Amino acid sequence: MRTKSTTAWWRRVAIALGMLALAPGATQAGPTLEAVRARDALLCGISPGMLGFSHPGTAPGSWEGMDVDICRAVAAAVLGSSDKVTFVHLQVDERLPALREGRFDILAFAASYTMSRDTSMGVRATVVTYYDGQGFLVRTASKLRNTRQLRGKPICVTTTGSSEQTLQEYSNAQKMDFRLLRFARFKEATEAYLAGRCAAISADATSLAVVRRTQTPLPADHLILPELISKEPLGPLVRRGDDEWASVVSWVIQGLIAAEEHGVTRANVVQQAASSPNAEVQRMLGRSGDTGKMIGLERDWLLNALRATGNYGEIFARNVGADSPLGLPRGLNALWNHGGLQYALPIR
Repeated sequence: MRTKSTTAWWRRVAIALGMLALAPGATQAGPTLEAVRARDALLCGISPGMLGFSHPGTAPGSWEGMDVDICRAVAAAVLGSSDKVTFVHLQVDERLPALREGRFDILAFAASYTMSRDTSMGVRATVVTYYDGQGFLVRTASKLRNTRQLRGKPICVTTTGSSEQTLQEYSNAQKMDFRLLRFARFKEATEAYLAGRCAAISADATSLAVVRRTQTPLPADHLILPELISKEPLGPLVRRGDDEWASVVSWVIQGLIAAEEHGVTRANVVQQAASSPNAEVQRMLGRSGDTGKMIGLERDWLLNALRATGNYGEIFARNVGADSPLGLPRGLNALWNHGGLQYALPIR
């Protein structure tokens, strides 16, 4: 029979073990991190071609874009080299099943974070890398300048993703009486819009910017209306059930944003690591403490990522910013202290 003193002793042991488990220290590698290290390569799921986010580069077999750079930063943090990435390109309707099936380790493919995706589709959101929203692309000559003028008009939209549902709900709520022309592929919806079959095409504003820039003879002949009818926070997804891997991906992105906040760039990161007086920068870059141990990585995890891709602002500017071919403003994607929503959690 267990005595009261024995029961009390076991209770103290259980409490002590629990506290030990919560104490800061090295994190055990989850199955995805172990698999990435074993193959010495990160598998990254991307779009087969979306200017600014993931598109073929100038060198044969190379890829460029914001989503591509996020994957390169994760590879550099985990494996020490941004070249250790294998890009798997696939169609919109393939992306979530392929992630769940384990065809890649991270999905960086313009997937909105929604409740259904986060709770019932076997995937997990990490950190928002682009705040987007669903909008409308119209012809400049149509003199359509706001969504109210679209009442009763035919709108091209795809049935994959959430665009059709969002558009129908908006039409019902605002009594817009849209006539939806539905297509299985975005390419088909775009072709119908360019052929004049609908007054507008509706999709995420980033996708519309790509259409205007790459598929119209004169981009100035087409206009993205200023109103957005949804919130579409985009960012990498990982498989549900591997918290350690989700933490790795999340904190690499947090580190890229924090680096921009502190003025740490691709050009000055080595100098900042050696001499910055800022306590958080010292922790981020491995000079003080070992933040890498908290997520199962080496001490120089973020230093390697920044040397490979630069900070979040550099990635944005290079791929989608005002001086890039896509020419998007920072807008909501500016840092929190510059009027935007990008806000890095403290690295401590």
